[in-house]
Amino acid sequence: MQFKLTKEERNWILYDVGNSAFTLLIATIIPIYFNYLAENAGLSEVSYLAYWGYAVSAATLIVALMGPVLGSLADNKGYKKKIFVLSLLVGVIGCISLGFAKSWILFLVIYVIAKAGYSGSLIFYDSMLSDVTTEERMDHVSSWGYAWGYIGSCIPFVLSLLLVLKSDAIGISMESAMVIAFVIVAVWWIGMTLPLLKTYRQKNYVEKSSHVVKESFIRLGKTFMNMRKEKKIFLFFLAFFFYIDGVYTIIDMATAYGSALGLDSTGLLLALLVTQIVAFPFAILFGRLAQKYDAEILITVCITAYIGIAVFAMFLSSQFQFWILAVFVGMFQGGIQALSRSYFAKIIPANQSGEYFGLLDICGKGASFMGTTVVSVVSQLTGNINQGVGMISLMFVVGLLLFRRAVKES
Repeated sequence: MQFKLTKEERNWILYDVGNSAFTLLIATIIPIYFNYLAENAGLSEVSYLAYWGYAVSAATLIVALMGPVLGSLADNKGYKKKIFVLSLLVGVIGCISLGFAKSWILFLVIYVIAKAGYSGSLIFYDSMLSDVTTEERMDHVSSWGYAWGYIGSCIPFVLSLLLVLKSDAIGISMESAMVIAFVIVAVWWIGMTLPLLKTYRQKNYVEKSSHVVKESFIRLGKTFMNMRKEKKIFLFFLAFFFYIDGVYTIIDMATAYGSALGLDSTGLLLALLVTQIVAFPFAILFGRLAQKYDAEILITVCITAYIGIAVFAMFLSSQFQFWILAVFVGMFQGGIQALSRSYFAKIIPANQSGEYFGLLDICGKGASFMGTTVVSVVSQLTGNINQGVGMISLMFVVGLLLFRRAVKES
C-alpha cells in the first residue's frame, strides 16, 4: 500500500497538530498558572488542589453527558462540520479568555468551558476518520495524526514556556506573558484547523428527518438497547474503559507523581517534552506496522508494554528512572491511542460514527475518574504513593483480558 497521504488525510491530521498544543498546555502551564492565581488570593494548597480537581471533573462530566447526544445529532447529513466548528470556537475563545482572567474563580469557570469545547471537538474529529480515508488506511492515518500532534505541539509549547519563564528578563509581567502564551496556542490551534474546514465533506451520514433532535435521541436510545447484542463493540467498550484508564492516569498524574517523589520540576517538564518527541517516531512506526500486522496484535503489545511500565513505576525513586519511564511511555502512548481510534472506527457503522465516538468518549472520561481515584485512595491507605501508582497495572491486565475476548468475537 502507498503511504502517500491524500489532501483530505493531511488536513485531518493537521487538526491533531493544532489541538495537541492545548493538550500540552493543560498538562503543564495551566495548572501552574492557576496555582499562581490561587496563591495570590491566599488559597491554601489543599484548597487549590480540591478546586482544581472539581474543575477538571466538571469539564469531564459536561462532555460525558453531552457527547453522545451531540454525536448522534452530528451524524445527520450536514451537521457534523457545524457542530465541530461550534465546539472548536468554544475551545479557542475559551483558551484566549484564560489569559485575561485575573481571579482564580473566573479562571476555573473559563477553563471548564474551554476544556469542554476542546474535548467535544475531539469526538467529532475522531468520527471524521471514516469520511477522510478508507478502512484499509485508517490505522496509518490515525497513527500519523497522533505522531504529528505530539511533535507539532512542542513548537507553541516551547515558545509559551520560554515566554513565561523569561518574562522578567524581557521586561513583562507574568500575567502579560500568560496572555501572550494563551493567544499563541489559540492562534496555532485555529490556524492548523482551517485546512480541514476547507476540504472536509461528510460522506457517511444518516438522512436528516423533519425532527432532527428527536430522531437523534431515539437513535441513541436504540443504540444503547442494542449495545449488548453487538458483542464485539460492547466488549471493546469495556476493554477500552480499563486500559485507556491506565494510559490517561499515567498522563494526568506523571508530573504530580514526580513532584511527590521530590523530583526537580524543570526536569519533569523536560521529561514530558522527551515523551512527546519519542512518541512522534513510534506513533508512525505503529502505523507502518499496522500495514503488516493486525491491529489486534499491536494493541495487545501496547497494553502488555503498559503493564510493564506501571510495574516499573512502582519502584521509581530517582530523576534518571523518571526519564526512563518518560521514554517508555512515549514509545507506546501514540500507538495505543491511534490504533484504538482506528480499530474502533472499523468495527462501528460508519454512518453512526459521531454517536459511537460520543459513547466511547464516556468510557475515556469515566476511566479518567476511576484511575486517579484508585491511585489516590490506595496511596492514602498504604501511605505509599508507589503502591498507589502500581495499582494502574491491574487496570491494564483487566483491559487486556477483555480486549482479547473482543477480538475473538466475529
